[in-house]
Amino acid sequence: MLFNLKFKTMEILIKGIKEKDFIIDENDSLSVKLSMLIEGHCTIGVHEAIKKYGYTEQRYYQLLDKYQKDGSQGLIDKKTGSDKKPVRTKELVNQIIRLRFLDPFAGAEVLAQKLAQSGYKVSKRSVERTITEFGLKKNACSEPKEREETKRNRNTNNKT
Repeated sequence: MLFNLKFKTMEILIKGIKEKDFIIDENDSLSVKLSMLIEGHCTIGVHEAIKKYGYTEQRYYQLLDKYQKDGSQGLIDKKTGSDKKPVRTKELVNQIIRLRFLDPFAGAEVLAQKLAQSGYKVSKRSVERTITEFGLKKNACSEPKEREETKRNRNTNNKT
């Protein structure tokens, strides 16, 4: 690999015959993958190619398989993530939090119904996720400490 000071890029050098070398920009992933496959298959061998290009042997053969099935189009990096727009927008999350503070004992289903009445399309599960993410879960089992102490005192007084 070479570092080109003029363009501040990393380059991969493929030694050619008659001192005619071929230089590949390291940021061009399609060229890098294709060059690795060509060198691995035709010139320097698989193990030298994966060392030179920084891939694993498993990934080399995955790329080779993609190339054999789809040609160079199979080597193009694809966008990661979902194509769907998120349901829980910032505005919706803010509404869920607002409703939760207005009615802290309302369940996710009730909040989802209230949001639907306001024109938001959201599932009960999305409301549950938001409540959990922001730590807004109600703790139905716990009672204030004063009540617990009063109950204990009553129970011990009744036994005597």
